[in-house]
Amino acid sequence: MVLKELELTSFRLHTKTVLKFSDKLNYIVGGNGQGKTTILEAIYYLCTTKNLNQALDKEVVTFNKDDFEVKGLFKEKVENKVQLLFSKETNKKNTSLNEKTVSKASNLIGKFPVVTLIQLDHAITMGSPAERRKFVDSVISQSSDTYLKTLIDYNRILKQRSQLLSNIRENYSKSLMMQLDSWTEQLVKNGTYLIEQRIAFCNGFKEYLKKSYEKIMGDKETPGIEYIFFNNNNELIEKKFFDLLNEERDNEIRRAANLIGPHRDDFLFTINGMELRKYGSQGQHKTFQIALRFGEFFFIKDKKGITPVFLMDDVFGELDTYRAQKISEYLREIGQAFITMTDFGKLEELYTGNGNLIIKVDNGIVSYEEL
Repeated sequence: MVLKELELTSFRLHTKTVLKFSDKLNYIVGGNGQGKTTILEAIYYLCTTKNLNQALDKEVVTFNKDDFEVKGLFKEKVENKVQLLFSKETNKKNTSLNEKTVSKASNLIGKFPVVTLIQLDHAITMGSPAERRKFVDSVISQSSDTYLKTLIDYNRILKQRSQLLSNIRENYSKSLMMQLDSWTEQLVKNGTYLIEQRIAFCNGFKEYLKKSYEKIMGDKETPGIEYIFFNNNNELIEKKFFDLLNEERDNEIRRAANLIGPHRDDFLFTINGMELRKYGSQGQHKTFQIALRFGEFFFIKDKKGITPVFLMDDVFGELDTYRAQKISEYLREIGQAFITMTDFGKLEELYTGNGNLIIKVDNGIVSYEEL
């Protein structure tokens, strides 16, 4: 899959910008605050309906404007037109695919898979378990509609069950306890599926991670990923899940919180068997983050049979020359990618083969230079 065209209207600095892209590497170059990352932000909106850097939608609208619009033309075997319009007045987004309204954002996830390598990725290896769960859930959700639907249902169950636990704490009754049993049954059913899929993902993803890491660092170090959840004794997951919930029932009611389940699990990243979060150097963390994203790209490509959109935001500015050159060489296997840069000099170190494109951005105005 490739993104052929992109049109931005009242989108940050881009009052009216139309872009046409190369099917290969697109280097988006410009100074800070000139609107280059905004282009990645717009692409991410088209693929997910969400903001790349977790900004509020209303913050994206050009000053003194009431709404923004993003249009894109994707091509795989056929062409697909995606349009997203946000209104400050209603604070709502409306998305359409080939001029037909997309009723739910989840219906778009995975149709145009996207992989991002951005500054916020440091949280995946260095941050809380929630960041690692978010990464894994995103990868699986883009490659499996069933997993995405189950994850949405599971989060809905968590919310309902939490409210019910609070009601029981305030006003205990047999009727409410019967409702709790019903919600607990649904929690276990959906949660067990998520756990099983996460186990399968880790088992399969290890090779993608290892291959990506080797492309950057050779075979000097061996990366690993392990799923950490409540069942460490090889018991039946569903039975263990029920048993733990029964043990924690009084505690859950007292705290009005869901204390057991995949929403509290973690993933352990290792290098040569040592925990990355505790013992990894800054360089190892950065290399691991990059390997995760390249691994994600090829994992989704194999699972979906669709080449994802690949976005890289100012990554090369943080890397030494060796890693920058290795990653540049690896990009040849990607196909189309969108890479923002502030340092024009870095282009000399990167792969700039035939068909690649430089897009210069200056205060929301773009110009082109073929390589």
